[in-house]
Amino acid sequence: MDIGLARTFLAIVEVGNFVRAADQLFVTQSTVSTRVKLLEDLIGQQMFVRSKAGATLTPAGGRFKPFAEKLIQTWEHARQDVGLPPNFSGMLTVGVEFTLWERLLVRWLPWIKSAIPDIAIRTDVGSTAYLSRMLIDGLLDVVVTYTPQQRSGLVIEQLMEEHLVLVSSHPAAKGPDDHNYIYVDWGPEFRIEHMEAFPEGDSPILSVNYGPLALQHILANGGSAYLPIRLIRPLLDSERLFLIPDAESFTRHVFAVYFGDEGGNIRFETAVQGLKLVSELESEEQ
Repeated sequence: MDIGLARTFLAIVEVGNFVRAADQLFVTQSTVSTRVKLLEDLIGQQMFVRSKAGATLTPAGGRFKPFAEKLIQTWEHARQDVGLPPNFSGMLTVGVEFTLWERLLVRWLPWIKSAIPDIAIRTDVGSTAYLSRMLIDGLLDVVVTYTPQQRSGLVIEQLMEEHLVLVSSHPAAKGPDDHNYIYVDWGPEFRIEHMEAFPEGDSPILSVNYGPLALQHILANGGSAYLPIRLIRPLLDSERLFLIPDAESFTRHVFAVYFGDEGGNIRFETAVQGLKLVSELESEEQ
């Protein structure tokens, strides 16, 4: 199937009508209509219901949507991998949870470029569910995550422990008992442990699921939150942040996840060994 048909289909889904999709794709509305007609003829099902309000997916269109997304992702992966310059032997595709990009991956990527100079690197930052789906679909080689999903054929290796400590912009802060406490959602295990540690606490006024955002907010406006000590160590040393004495701390584990059939790929094994080495260095600095 022409990749342009899938792109047109997804553009209509995104903007909600044929006219805006044509503007987004820099083609005429008649071209969009022709592509949709061709797609419907190929699939044998109507994809959209058109009305004055726009275009909505039919049940068949809804079922086709994830396949169209996967088709585009696969095409982009193939285009980047096959289109490498002659002096590169391959590409390593890495998926990482948002917070783990800070420091850990920033230290790992230069290591890979130095140790394996003939390999190109593509990174994708996202949620655990998104990255796991990309890995299973073959669009990622390795995922670095807090919450690996079990699946046949996957290798799950623990890289390090992440220590979450309660810090504040003011040394006299009380953490969850303060009105300016920011609750960072570090996942299901943290939610349970936090509830057990602070059973009488009120619901926080501000909650986020991205640690660096909480950190930026605290530095700009004041407040407290649970953050990885490896991330905020320099701020503690400079007294821009303060550890809250006797506060409960929590531990999360960081894992590398990849398919076992990558074994025997020397470049891949070297990259994973580098990830373990960098993780050890990060652990020593906590």
